[in-house]
Amino acid sequence: MAEHRITTPVSDEVIAKLKSGDSIFITGYLYTGRDSAHKKLIDLITEGKELPIDVKGQFIYYVGPTPARPGKPIGSAGPTTSYRMDSYAPTLYELGLKGSIGKGARNEEVKDALKKYKGVYVASVGGAGALISKSIEEAEIIAYPELGPEAIRRIKVKDFPCIIINDMYGGDLYEEGKKQFRKE
Repeated sequence: MAEHRITTPVSDEVIAKLKSGDSIFITGYLYTGRDSAHKKLIDLITEGKELPIDVKGQFIYYVGPTPARPGKPIGSAGPTTSYRMDSYAPTLYELGLKGSIGKGARNEEVKDALKKYKGVYVASVGGAGALISKSIEEAEIIAYPELGPEAIRRIKVKDFPCIIINDMYGGDLYEEGKKQFRKE
């Protein structure tokens, strides 16, 4: 298992180097969004309207951060359970999204979209929101401020730590881990 340092936005060539189990440190900009924001994005796509963000080459972090303390760009910023975005994610990958960040397993439709559109799903450590927020240098609400913590933010990160769970080749770290400990 390898360690990678990547800068967003990313290309297919960068995604092709990432394998399930690899550690990555992301620098650049990420977008945040949870299920309410994703529903709004998909509604816009269905209506043939332009999105408030360009997802091409980008990562979306499934997070609803707590309010920022004075002098800080963001509060605690731990990942949200990813399956809540499973019905929306394949459409965003089709539009050029390259990665999503959350916690927990993804469904088969998302895994198929990762293979078809060359993307990855990565996990951040649940329960470590205060620690993770130290990697976030800036945060700005881009869309849907009425959603409060679930608004879409553009965050600037430096060495944001994650691990590849699902790669574009069908690799699944959760399934691989189960196999290691399953008695045949």
